[in-house]
Amino acid sequence: MKGLCVALALAGGAWMRLWMLKALPQASPDTLLYGDLAKNLLLHGQFSITDGSGVAHQTLIRLPGYPLFLALCFRLFGLDNYTAVSCLQIGLELAGCLLLAAFVHRIGSDRAALWTLALAALCPFTAAYAVAPLTETPTLFAIALALWALARFHAQPGWVSALAFTFAVCFAALLRPDGALVGVALAPALAVGLRQAKIASGRLLRMTAVCVLLALLPFAIWTARNWRVFHVFEPLAPRYATDPGETTNPGWQRWMKTWCLDFVSTYDIYWNVPGSAFDLSKLPARAFDSPAEYAQTAALVAAYNDNGQDLSPELDARFAQLAQQRVTSHPMRYYVWLPLGRMADMWLRPRVENLNIDLDWWVYRHHYAETRFSWAYAGLNAAYLLLALAGLCFKPRYWPWLLLYLTLRSALLMTIEAPEARYTLECFPMVFALAGIGIDRSLRKIASIFTGRRPLHPAPSNDSGR
Repeated sequence: MKGLCVALALAGGAWMRLWMLKALPQASPDTLLYGDLAKNLLLHGQFSITDGSGVAHQTLIRLPGYPLFLALCFRLFGLDNYTAVSCLQIGLELAGCLLLAAFVHRIGSDRAALWTLALAALCPFTAAYAVAPLTETPTLFAIALALWALARFHAQPGWVSALAFTFAVCFAALLRPDGALVGVALAPALAVGLRQAKIASGRLLRMTAVCVLLALLPFAIWTARNWRVFHVFEPLAPRYATDPGETTNPGWQRWMKTWCLDFVSTYDIYWNVPGSAFDLSKLPARAFDSPAEYAQTAALVAAYNDNGQDLSPELDARFAQLAQQRVTSHPMRYYVWLPLGRMADMWLRPRVENLNIDLDWWVYRHHYAETRFSWAYAGLNAAYLLLALAGLCFKPRYWPWLLLYLTLRSALLMTIEAPEARYTLECFPMVFALAGIGIDRSLRKIASIFTGRRPLHPAPSNDSGR
């Protein structure tokens, strides 16, 4: 019966992803950028991007993890074969679902593990990323692998688990700068649990030394390369994905943070400036506090459009002045309410273009944003979060560290100027695990009410390390 449930969950998950592979677009601008980096690695042996004239320039705007992954895929399946990449990512994500189920099996029960597998395999939010050649799916796999290796090491301390955990946290950080949070949140859990693990101190010291060196080595190489090529200290990637010497428009960024709250503003304004026309009518009412401020903003927008849709240093300084004026007038709005609102928007968006999937631009372009499906997806998203909250209330093993990761990730989201729901996707492995436990424990409690018996906590597996 268990084997049948596992097979059905995986089959359903595979069918959903294969349908998405056929029905939804695969390539996005970020996909093509990563593909360009991968091809330059293969063809020219350097980490570079190609400009409009066909000249390759070395860069550090992206970490090397995903370009190396794509380069391997291109080597095996042919250049620009993104369909093969998507198929490989489908397999990778389903493997991650199995790892999450195995993790929950160690800290919960068989039934909680099956619920976790079903929730993870049949989730449309994460499934949509499997067909998009982007960093999200490998990151989800890395997080699932880290959780599995964490629980397995405490149960069976050994090199396999230690190296798997090291690879997972290292790979997550090489894919995305925020992937480093996986190591920040879970490495302490690994260390704390060692008090219960039966392992000789000498062997443990050797494992620790080897794993730390292996984890630091890629970042040392990357940092040294960036220093040699650009003469800057950059162990990860710049916040605004710019090479040394390129402007980040700090005044514009700060002005955006004084009013931007949802994905619509991100899509209409943030992604288009600089480089495209600025439509003043698309600014929400919260972008102005008075008629005088409206006139000031309108003058800035007109000056930008007249300047060839370019943010010159002078214009950026004027946006900075306007931003400071708004911050001074409403400091709580800037430092508290808007950051909290952006974080909540990324977690709880109620419309289709605001889902935790990377179909925002596709849905927006095809005008499906206000259909009834948007509310169905929003309800599904809320159900996942409520189930995860229920699981957290039961305080399963490792719950403080899962909560730590969710908290760190949410705090990071509060610093982002332009919200996108996909930024919460890396939290979903924890959400799946907690939700699976929440369903299992809740059903046991409900059953105890009807039977009049005290609910029994599921016994951990014999090798759970408890």
